[in-house]
Amino acid sequence: MKPTDNNAALRNYSALVDFSNLINSSLDINFTLNNILLTCFGKFHTTKGLIALLNNERIFEVQAYKGFSEQVLLSFPLLKADDYDSNEKLADFITSNKLQVYQEIKSSEGLKGLIILGARLTSKSYDDSDISFLRTIVNVGATAIENCLAVDKLKNVNRNLDSKVNQLSSLFDLGKEFSGVLQIEQICKLLVYSLIGQMLVSKYAVVSFSGGAIIFLENRFDEIQIRAALKVCSKDCFQKVYNRNELTDELKSIAEAGVDLIVPMQIKNETKGLILLGKRKNELAYSKSDIEFVSSVGSLAIISIENARLFKETLEKQRLEKDLETARNIQNNLLPKFIPTFSNFEIAAFNKSAKMVGGDYYDIIKLDEDQVLIAIADVSGKGVPAALLMANIQAFLKSICKMKLPLAEATNLLNDLVAENTSMGSFITFFWGIINNENMELTFVNAGHNPPLLIRNNRITKLKKGGMILGVMPTVVPYLSDTIKLESGDAVVLFTDGITEAMNVKWEEYSDDKLEYLTLQNSAMDSIQLLDEIKTSVELFTIGAEQSDDITCMIVKVI
Repeated sequence: MKPTDNNAALRNYSALVDFSNLINSSLDINFTLNNILLTCFGKFHTTKGLIALLNNERIFEVQAYKGFSEQVLLSFPLLKADDYDSNEKLADFITSNKLQVYQEIKSSEGLKGLIILGARLTSKSYDDSDISFLRTIVNVGATAIENCLAVDKLKNVNRNLDSKVNQLSSLFDLGKEFSGVLQIEQICKLLVYSLIGQMLVSKYAVVSFSGGAIIFLENRFDEIQIRAALKVCSKDCFQKVYNRNELTDELKSIAEAGVDLIVPMQIKNETKGLILLGKRKNELAYSKSDIEFVSSVGSLAIISIENARLFKETLEKQRLEKDLETARNIQNNLLPKFIPTFSNFEIAAFNKSAKMVGGDYYDIIKLDEDQVLIAIADVSGKGVPAALLMANIQAFLKSICKMKLPLAEATNLLNDLVAENTSMGSFITFFWGIINNENMELTFVNAGHNPPLLIRNNRITKLKKGGMILGVMPTVVPYLSDTIKLESGDAVVLFTDGITEAMNVKWEEYSDDKLEYLTLQNSAMDSIQLLDEIKTSVELFTIGAEQSDDITCMIVKVI
């Protein structure tokens, strides 16, 4: 994707976020519809448009308009929801008024209305991206329109029912209470107290469906009996409200436990829990108004319960991220803080984890005035498990270094320690060597790691000698070491497969061939320059793609 495309997408996304925040800030239908039109005008540079919503008879009525006279609106055709798109009068209206595009307004409940827009001031036609953006605006606005219509409907009912006014007042207060509580126990108490006060019940239960489990948040029934009754019912049973006289055969066992009313608590038409109520103390049946109240309170409660659960998960995630940040700092401190200098060679190294912490490791340990140990490792996997194993091998390595064993013998011991302390399936590819500054020699052992590249006279020699990867099993076949004489101008490139297997946006690997070619072309550079060249090359190759593995590279350059 081009940067301009990214910028355009970002602007569209930002505009949609602002638009969503704006229209959801009010439950006034006129405010919502007018802002939908104004947003479309600003985006598409037009000055004419209207929104028609379906009424109770499923006929479209113009509810908001701009750029039309009253006389023109009177000519808006009679359109029914079932056949509006094939109505010739609609086509004539669009043509005669120089309109160009219309879009259905649909919510989760189905068709709600139409938005029709006029020609653009730029005389440019609406292209596919414009239609897609309009569809997105309408989808975002549909929910706000649906909420507004629902509130309007409730207001109309409230004008005729004093009890409904009291219930809505309670809902308003409860909504504020629910929004200010982030503890599930307190939310359930508020829910129960509101139900007891309004419905006059003594037996009740609030049940949550979480991960397939039935959780009783509040209960005054026989829990064993209710749980057994719920288990024999499929979750699909609870998609609507059930009075005692409406219970199906599958739900009879719940009625036998004393339940008179079952109200699902839903989010986006998915049942997240149930409110179960017993008989009312005044012996009255649950009216439609009562059921609506319970459903409304349940909706507020389940949203608050979900918010409380998400808030708890967020806190846990933040705590985990803080712990990971601490672990990252600790892991960074395990890597060399400085690189020793020698008269005949120089070293540069780089490490970048794919996650907060990683499983790649390198070390540079000065053994004495003339010798330095270099090591590079790649632990299987990524993240915290790999990081813990990496810390282990670092501790083992530093301990073994103090024993001053021959490198091959030290590798045998290192493998035994790793095999003893790793779980099944974990392993480490590992390479280490000792460079003698005075004798200009490199003694090394390769334990299944990507062979480092020795670049000399524009040719590559791969340092392979050693043995199997660490941690698979205790040492059976001893590891072998090798010693090579270093010459002026030599370069040794140590790396993990995070470089050669780095993926671009086309799922293509960077590859060993590309790395070898790059190092050959730039072998005359010093260690820092060559390391920067490799880093830049990999970054350019993978631009736009997520880093899939830890990346580590070390360059040893003979002066």
